[in-house]
Amino acid sequence: MPRCKANGIELEYETFGDPAAPTLLLVMGLGMQLLGWDPELCRRLADRGFHVIRYDNRDIGLSTGFDEAGLPDLAALFTDPGAAPYLLEDMAEDAAGLLAALGIRAAHVVGVSMGGMIVQELAIRHPEAVLSLCSIMSTTGAHEVGQPTPAALAALTAPPGADRESAIERGLRTWRVLESPAYPHTDDQLRETTAAAYDRANRPAGSARQLAAILCSPDRTERLRALAVPAQVIHGEADPLIDVSGGRATAAAIPDARLLLLPGMGHDLPEELWDTYVDTIVANAQRAGGL
Repeated sequence: MPRCKANGIELEYETFGDPAAPTLLLVMGLGMQLLGWDPELCRRLADRGFHVIRYDNRDIGLSTGFDEAGLPDLAALFTDPGAAPYLLEDMAEDAAGLLAALGIRAAHVVGVSMGGMIVQELAIRHPEAVLSLCSIMSTTGAHEVGQPTPAALAALTAPPGADRESAIERGLRTWRVLESPAYPHTDDQLRETTAAAYDRANRPAGSARQLAAILCSPDRTERLRALAVPAQVIHGEADPLIDVSGGRATAAAIPDARLLLLPGMGHDLPEELWDTYVDTIVANAQRAGGL
């Protein structure tokens, strides 16, 4: 896969479809590599007229890491937000830098979970670079919405596995809590995807620093009210990690945003809903024209 310099770091990325088509930038969530965007889902989006880009956020996958910052003390961050090595705004600047490095003036952007937070921040900071915005299973950063269940929080913050096998089993347990109850995976499917991520790049410390960025970044609600971009919010009604109130709050904050709530969807992207996601993303992009 190619890599480019953006915002002072290097980002690993991959593209699908015709480079002359309108760009669709896909931004993945906490601790998730670009592998989180299934290639078949990317191809379906490309088949609908997009030049699709998926990439590794900083500190994960094969993009630049920040290991010199060490492991954050997550408890201390609540009293000293400045202790986070970077914030969501820095990750949004990475996305803007990636587009600029590839010579792309503006793109349709889609973000999942933390990726939704990043694309919100990107639209706030670089409105000229965002043609349309789709925020999936994400939230505004307001503490009174989008909070996890105790089980989801425990799964998210469980210690990483000490070796490959224990890391895979830890991933299996985590996804059993987070996955969509209406669209469960088999154990073999979850082990396969978790193993692929581990073998490509196992970086649990990077995930911890990304979590610190989420915890220390400010509420975006008031700044979202100033956006003037076609916006779509998608959220699962059964999401245990970011409660559906986070999606409702996001849609309420962005002027004229559309909200799609999906029964039985948790905190993942089940294949059974791919066509729904694609149709919804396309419809939102068409509101911006040029697709």
